[in-house]
This record gives sequence, C-alpha cells and structure tokens, in this order.
Amino acid sequence: MAMNKKTQFHIWYWAAAFLGLLLFQYVFTTATQVAQIPYSQFETDVRDGKIAEVAVSDNYIQGRYKEPQNERPYFITTRVQPDLAQQLQQHGVVVTGQIESTFLRDILSWVIPVALFVGVWMFMLRRMGGGVGGGLMQIGKSRAKVYVQSDTGVTFKDVAGVDEAKDELKEIVDFLKDPVGYGRLGGRMPKGVLLVGPPGTGKTLLARAVAGEAAVPFFSISGSEFVEMFVGVGAARVRDLFEQARAKAPAIIFIDELDALGRARGIGPMAGGHDEKEQTLNQLLVELDGFDSSAGLVLLAATNRPEILDPALLRAGRFDRQVLVDRPDKVGRIQILNVHLKKAKLASEVDVGQIAALTPGFTGADLANLVNEATLLATRRKADAVTMDDFNNAIERIVAGLEKRNRLLNPKEREIVAHHEMGHALVAMALPGIDPVHKVSIIPRGIGALGYTIQRPTEDRFLMTREELENKMAVLLGGRAAEWIVYHHLSTGAADDLMKVTDIARAMVTRYGMTEKLGHVALEKDRRSFLATDQPYYGPQEHEYSDETAAAVDEEVRRIVDETFDRTVAILTERRNALEQSARLLLEKETLDENDLTAFVKMQPASAVEKA
Repeated sequence: MAMNKKTQFHIWYWAAAFLGLLLFQYVFTTATQVAQIPYSQFETDVRDGKIAEVAVSDNYIQGRYKEPQNERPYFITTRVQPDLAQQLQQHGVVVTGQIESTFLRDILSWVIPVALFVGVWMFMLRRMGGGVGGGLMQIGKSRAKVYVQSDTGVTFKDVAGVDEAKDELKEIVDFLKDPVGYGRLGGRMPKGVLLVGPPGTGKTLLARAVAGEAAVPFFSISGSEFVEMFVGVGAARVRDLFEQARAKAPAIIFIDELDALGRARGIGPMAGGHDEKEQTLNQLLVELDGFDSSAGLVLLAATNRPEILDPALLRAGRFDRQVLVDRPDKVGRIQILNVHLKKAKLASEVDVGQIAALTPGFTGADLANLVNEATLLATRRKADAVTMDDFNNAIERIVAGLEKRNRLLNPKEREIVAHHEMGHALVAMALPGIDPVHKVSIIPRGIGALGYTIQRPTEDRFLMTREELENKMAVLLGGRAAEWIVYHHLSTGAADDLMKVTDIARAMVTRYGMTEKLGHVALEKDRRSFLATDQPYYGPQEHEYSDETAAAVDEEVRRIVDETFDRTVAILTERRNALEQSARLLLEKETLDENDLTAFVKMQPASAVEKA
C-alpha cells in the first residue's frame, strides 16, 4: 500500500534533522579542535619543533601539534611557500602529500543551478495551468466540481417562491431515482433542462437543491471555464466533462452562465469557423446529440440572456425543457421572506405581508439582501429585535440609496425640493388607480437624489391601460409642475423624471400603438432583454420606418408629454394651498410617512379633500 503524505512528511523531517546534527557536529569539532593560524605562525612553530606531522595540499597545510596549543591539537593554514619539504625535514617533521578533492564542489556547482532552473520552470508551469492540479498536461481536462448528495447542504425545502420551476426539477430527480417507473409508458427523460430567468431569481440555488436531493453525482461548472486562449482547449474540456459524467452515470451536469459558452455563432466582428468559442459550442452540440438519455445523464444549464443563445442549442432533443425562473409575485415574496427570516430575531409588529407589498420586482437575492440590511440596521442601534422601521429603512436604502445627511442644501434649494416632492405626492393622491404614497422625504440619498417619493403598490400588475400610463406620467411630472406653479421657473431636479416620462410616451407611440395618428402599428422592438426590463438600452437607435414617420413619432411623443404636463399643472393649481402647506410641513419634519399624509388630508377643507 502506498505511503500516505503524513508518513512521508515525518521521514523527510527526520532526515533533515539527522543532516542538521551532522553539520552541527562538524562545525563544533572544527571550532573546538582545529586552530586556524597564519602562515608566519606556522613557520615559527616549525622552527620551535612544536609540530609533529603535516599534510600538504595545493592550497592548504593541515597538521597536528606534538602538544596541544590552547587546547587545540590540530591546525590549518594557507600554503604560501612552495619549497617546504626541505625546511620541514630539517626540523624532524613527518611530511605527507594530500590531494585536495574538488569533486563535491564541482558536482554542487552543476547540480544547484540546474535544480533552481527546473524548480522555477515547474513553478511557472503550475501557475500557467491554474494552480494545484494544473499544468500544460492537464489543460484540456474538465474543471467541473463534483458534488454528492450531502455536499451542497441545500434541498428543495430551502427554495421558495418558484414552485413551478421546483416541480419541473423534482420530476427530473424522481426520474433519476426511478427510471423504470417513469418509463413504463414509453416516455424518456429530458436530455437538457434550461433554467431561464433574471439575475438573482435562484437558478443556481435550484441547481444546488437538485444536487442535494438527487443521490447521484452532480458535475457543476461555469460556461466561462471552457474558454481559454488556446484554440481547441474548450472542446477538449467539453469531451472530458461528458466522459467523466458517462463513467459515473446516472449523473447530472450543471453549466452555469451558459451564454458565455452558447452565444449564437456568426455574431460579432471576429466570428469565424476557427473561433475558440464556436469550436467549444460545436463540441457541446455533438455531445448533446451523442449521449443516450436512457443512461441517466441529464444536462442542467442556467442563463439570464436566452435571446443570444444559438438556436441549434435550444432545439428539441438538446434542451427539451426551458423552465422560466421569474421574479416572484407577492405570495412568492412572502415565502422567500419566511425562509430568510428564520434566523432573524423579529419584533412582534413585523408584518411579512407588508414587507412583500413594499418590494414589487425584488428577486430572491434582493430579498435576502433586504433581510440582511434590516438586521444590520437593528444591530447597529443595539436593538433586541428587528422592527418594521428597520425593514422600511432597508428598503429605502436599497431603492433610493444611502442617506446623505452631510450634503447640506441651502434654504432656497430645500424649498424647491420640498415643493417638488409634494408635487409628486399630491398628484398621486389625486388621480385614480395610482399606487398610494408610502413616504416623502427631502433628505438626500444616493448619488444624485436630493429627495424622494416612495409609492407602495397594493397588488402586482402585469397590464396597464393608456389612462393608467398617462396617470403615471402625470405623477412623474408632478414635481416639475409644482416648481413651475410656485416659482415660475424650471430646475435640473426633474431630469430623471423627464427621462422616464419620455420613455413611457415613446413606448406608447412606437410599441403599444396607443395613438390615433399612427394607428395600431408596432414601429419598434424592445431592444432590452425581456428578462431585464428595468435596464435601459443605450445602443444605436435604428428604426425600420421612413423619416416622415419618425417626425410624426417625435411630434406625437411631444404632444402626449405636453398634454400630460398641462393636465398636471391644472391639478396642482386647484390644490395650490395644499401644496404650500404640505411643503412647509415637509420642510419642518424632513420626512412624511403614510400616516402623516393621511392626517394632512383630513385637516384640509372639504373642497380640498374632494379634489385630493
């Protein structure tokens, strides 16, 4: 049986200790018994008859005294005079010749440089190969990490808010555990399952849960780990990965960030038949066609950019199933929050449903971050439990940014910001079908926000009518309209509002067909990823319609925005007194929550309440 590493370490330890002991003995003996004397002293000792015998080499003279000198019986000196034998014989000294051996010195002068060179060379090869287990000989080996059932520590119980995707993957796990039972009617296991969804929705977590549930080997690798600077390495790694998986079948292969590997071929200026990524993708397509599903090999993959994947990768027989892992709805957010809140100490007032209502569009990763931020806020103020205020502050911190209380505004700017924010709030309170205002503040947050107004949706919405879009635009223009009414001038504070309003108006004209002049025609496609609709598109604005139509589009967008702004000005003009009073109240308190706004509306005259 091979000797283990610990035993080898002990053997080398004892060998080094023995060599060290011998070296110490040699140095000690030389220092205590051999006297290093100058040549003049040697000649004096010869004339005085103190030396018994010497051994002469080319460079040194070593010898023994008749009687020890200073408790040292031996001596050594550097040879200077060549005619030594006659002088020594005159004084009765026994003279012998000694050949000085330089063999060890010569060997070391060759061995040490070669050993250093080989050591540096091997170190560089290991670094080029990626550290431990790397090297040029292993550059084509797969870097997949193999997990077994107990390695991940995650099961389906730890996954919440994505019940449909979880059910699809449960079926895969059951099929691997009982292939005969599932195939009794002639069905076969899907070859590949593609998890599609926005970032942070739990695709990788689902894959880890599959590894935790299935009692089969689980190969996990990222798409970017196939791509190297050497052409052909990625394809070799794909072959090696599938060979390892076949040897351990039934097994599951999980490729995270598939878009790094499976981008559509022929896209980009450097596209060509010998491109490294194309060779790697071609090899993956071949392997997917080649393996037999009855062998119990399943390929899982995850991506948040399915629109750029190669069509050959998505056809039936390769990735048979595409499972959408979308942002959770309110019920899903409650389930996710319950999972993350298990470890937190909560106050009795904390309402999970209210937290879920305040977080529309949050992914599972966002909710985990929210719970962590609220817990840290409660810890920072040395509280015994996490309260609802901590969650509200954490939501504001994530949505609007960190508070900048040190960013001091002059009194005139504070007044403008107060009227601006109350303009948003009053218009939102005046129009039907608008999410209720949760909080208004003039405390600067984030990079450029001098104030903010947060609305709380009462339900998840998936469709919006033209009237609702126009009302949403009116709320966004409420701040600019308030500045115009009170100060009769415009400021730069509404730049972000104008951008959002223009985007909505242009989408109404070019994508939703909501204008009579241009009719029911979709003039533009949404250039953003359909999984990341909150990210703006900054690429070239190409269109497939005439210049006359483009001019008509610009005219319609401007008309919609101008009409909405005029309507917003009319709404706030009717509520001029409420705008002034609420702005003064906001300047006093700096922050108004939902209860403050409700109390303010109740204090207004009946006519104002009807209008508000």
